[in-house]
Amino acid sequence: MRILIAEDEARIARFMERGLAAHGYATTVVEDGISALDLGSSGDFDLLILDVGLPRMDGFQVLKALRGMEVQLPILMVTARTGVDDTVQGLEGGANDYIAKPFRFEELLARVKLRAREASAGAGSVSADELTLGDLSLDLRSRIATCTVDGAERQVELSSREFTMARVFLENPGQVLTRDLLLSKVWGYDYDGASNVVDVYVGYLRGKLGAPRLVTVRGAGYKIVDPAA
Repeated sequence: MRILIAEDEARIARFMERGLAAHGYATTVVEDGISALDLGSSGDFDLLILDVGLPRMDGFQVLKALRGMEVQLPILMVTARTGVDDTVQGLEGGANDYIAKPFRFEELLARVKLRAREASAGAGSVSADELTLGDLSLDLRSRIATCTVDGAERQVELSSREFTMARVFLENPGQVLTRDLLLSKVWGYDYDGASNVVDVYVGYLRGKLGAPRLVTVRGAGYKIVDPAA
């Protein structure tokens, strides 16, 4: 697995580079966003570990540029910022994972291994083009949801994370899904339990699909229902 590390703090870059090399990963280090974008779009790497606070072009700008170029390289964001808004910005922008400084190497390694397992497993396939529950339908190709809200039919385009969360709910209709399960299914790893990112995205879906569809089960999680049933 070839890993590109974009980190301008030399001490942290060496820490990651040496640790990953010791576990058999081939690493390349760059110190600014322009270089990260250049090499990240080259097709020569399997993972980008991307610091947010890079000079010349920050990590969010690099992320946006890569996804705008339809580069599907898995990206692990690294930052000293711990606010929910920054986390949501990174994940919503197309990052696959997010880790806050300071972190233990074991945590970084676990997330790198997860990305490696996902890559070797492949993208998988779907057996249907649409999921439905009552008047709600989710087109798995266009990522557009069709539903009735306040008596009017609407079509709404979902962001990447919103689509994935809606799909998980619709694949498990009526079942209570815990926050931990949603974190694992939507973000692909055990996210910081103190974060309310799941609640934030449930709020986004309620705003687009209608609040009555997503029911809070106190102390347990959320479930999707047909409000007309």
